[in-house]
Amino acid sequence: MQEKLRTPYIELRINRDFGDIITVYFEFLRNNLKKFTNVFLSYNGIFLVGLLVVSYLFVSGIIGLITIGENGYNGEGTVDETNYWLYLGVGGVLFILIFLAVAVMNYSLAGSYMIKYESTKGDDFDKKEVWRLFVQKLGSIFLFILFLIILYIGISIVGIILAIVPILGILAYYVLMFFMIAWFGVSFFVLLQEDKGIVDSFGEGWKLVSQNFWKSVGVNFILGLLNGILFLVVFMVPGILIGIYSYHVVENDVNVATSFLPTVIYTIGTSAILIIMVYSQSLSQFVNGILYFALHEKTYNTNTRSKIDEIGNTEL
Repeated sequence: MQEKLRTPYIELRINRDFGDIITVYFEFLRNNLKKFTNVFLSYNGIFLVGLLVVSYLFVSGIIGLITIGENGYNGEGTVDETNYWLYLGVGGVLFILIFLAVAVMNYSLAGSYMIKYESTKGDDFDKKEVWRLFVQKLGSIFLFILFLIILYIGISIVGIILAIVPILGILAYYVLMFFMIAWFGVSFFVLLQEDKGIVDSFGEGWKLVSQNFWKSVGVNFILGLLNGILFLVVFMVPGILIGIYSYHVVENDVNVATSFLPTVIYTIGTSAILIIMVYSQSLSQFVNGILYFALHEKTYNTNTRSKIDEIGNTEL
């Protein structure tokens, strides 16, 4: 029987420079995309259905309001708009709740996945272990997110004040935002990996990121830009399909109010866009995972020291 080929393990605890971190990120993504997607789909089923429902409410409300506008313009009388505005209102509330829940969970699942990957040296773990780590840390994660929201609001206010200043203020705003993303992301990995408290995790994250300020900002800027371009291309697929169908609707004077097909097409397209948004957000957490291990090794040399000790023990 042919032995199953194992995916090459990418050692994360290495002091890497700017370019190496970017290279390793895409290598890690290529080797782990299939396995992490399996984790993503396994534990997001109910939320993906929820996003489909939200998309249906949005589409139904918008189509209804458009139809009302057209009827009013054509002098065909007015229609009660309450139900359609209710669709949009309920859809909006559900979207906020579901998106926040999904964002927090997948932010955590991506971090848990990378922690298990590093601790088991690659492939020797399954999705249940990732989920188990997430559940074990759920209380700390919840408190971390609350603390993060408070910090985010405060830093955002400072960023908005800076953005008022022409050119230099705007540049300072973006530097501050990317520093904040790096700080929050690295601090989250400290929470998962080192079992520290909330305040200590943010403190350790601040230490690692501030000591490597431009590396942390630059990695998040470059990989954020590249990831944005990559997923913009993916977004174009449902976007183009919706655009083509919309052209068909306009050219053939299709009555979207009486036909069920437009609602189905637009609902599927909208839900696909929302799911891609959630998925891309979870993958972006891998950026700060690789950054965390690189900065931690640069600061503490734990992996290097363990290798030296192993060599010394072997020689003895």
